[in-house]
Amino acid sequence: MRVVMLSAVLAAGAAALPMAQAPAGGSQVELKVGDQAPDFSLQASDGKTYQLSSFKGKQAIVLAWFPKAMTSGCTLECKSLAEHGDMIRKYDVTYFMASVDPLDKNTEFAKATSVDLGARGGVVAKKEADFPILSDPTKATAKAYGVLNDQAGFANRWTFYIGKDGKIQAIDKEVGKHVQTSAEDMAAKLGELGVAKK
Repeated sequence: MRVVMLSAVLAAGAAALPMAQAPAGGSQVELKVGDQAPDFSLQASDGKTYQLSSFKGKQAIVLAWFPKAMTSGCTLECKSLAEHGDMIRKYDVTYFMASVDPLDKNTEFAKATSVDLGARGGVVAKKEADFPILSDPTKATAKAYGVLNDQAGFANRWTFYIGKDGKIQAIDKEVGKHVQTSAEDMAAKLGELGVAKK
């Protein structure tokens, strides 16, 4: 009788383990290439609201999540996309940066001309962003994409490439290693994925 009860307790404990062991970042969601990209409707720095489903069947989407507006790495990424966006716009694609920052913060970030790097020294000049920066202050979309780092409270720096069919074609989780060349890397990935040119 004791053996049966102990087995039942162990089985119940084992069954509970997967729920207790969340993946890195604390999110239960882990999207993969080929998955349908979660729909979203988010306000952007340009005063518009964008919904992913409105692009389905029309245009590819790049959704570049970043941790926090006005920080050095995010500024370098935004600067790259602002200065070299012409490389991306050769493709039939709409691209966004996105974070869980409030809309006013991302609007300010899009218009910022420089960010002081403090202890790291110097100032990084940045052109005004000529692309929308999406705000997800409720963090619901970040959770749906599996990018929310629950412990830190911000999004991981991951970029999602979404085809015209609404499915994820690629996920770049290494953007943080090369933020200065974000535009070049994004354009190269679009070419690699066979996204049509304009």
